Amino acid sequence: MNWHRSLLLLVVIAVELSSALYFHIGETERKCFIEEIPDETTVIVNYKVELYDPRSGGFMPSSPGIGMHVEVKDPDDKTILSRVYSSEGRISFTSHTPGEHVICMYSNSTAWFSGSQLRVHLDIQVGEHAIDYANVAQKEKLTELQLRIRQLLDQVDQITKEQNYQRYREERFRQTSDSTNQRVLWWSLAQTLVLVTMGLWQMKHLKSFFEAKKLV
Repeated sequence: MNWHRSLLLLVVIAVELSSALYFHIGETERKCFIEEIPDETTVIVNYKVELYDPRSGGFMPSSPGIGMHVEVKDPDDKTILSRVYSSEGRISFTSHTPGEHVICMYSNSTAWFSGSQLRVHLDIQVGEHAIDYANVAQKEKLTELQLRIRQLLDQVDQITKEQNYQRYREERFRQTSDSTNQRVLWWSLAQTLVLVTMGLWQMKHLKSFFEAKKLV
C-alpha cells in the first residue's frame, strides 16, 4: 500500500513539474504564468516564437528582429531575471525562496505588421526535469545503471524539496488562520464592549429622564 502511495506521489509531482503549452500574444500584450517552486530548485523554460502569416492563415517562424522580453519575480516580488532573448531560446534560473514565482513574457518589438499576432510555444521544466541527463552521462562518463541511480537520487531530492515546501505552505496557512481567528476574537470582544457600554449609557440616560420627569 505504501509503495502504491509513493508511486502515485511521484507521478503527481512529475506531472506538476513539467508543463508545455502555447499561447497567442498581441503587440502590446503581456502574458504571465505562476509556478509554485520549492527553494533551491532549477527551472528551465524553453520557448519558440512564430509570427502570424495573413496570406496562408497560419504561423511561420518569426524574423530575427522579433524577440521576447522575459521577466521572473520571486514570491517577495524581487526580480530574479529580466532580459531580452531572441525569437527562440532557453531560459534558466534557480529559485532561492519557496513559493509562487511569476514568469512574464512580452515582445521587445512594436514594428510588426498591423494586427499581427505571435504564437509562443512554452515548455516549463522544474527540478530534475530540467536536467539534461544525456549530457550529464556524456560529461561524467556514467553507465546506464549509474545514470539511472543518479536520476532516482535527483527525484528523491526533488520530492524532499516538495515535501518541505508543502510543510512551509501548511505553516503559513496555520499562521494566517491563527491571525484571522485572533482578529475575529478581538473584534467580537470589541463589539461586546461597545454594546455593554451603550446599554449602560442608555440605562443611565433613561434614569436621568425619569428622575427629571419625577416619574421615579
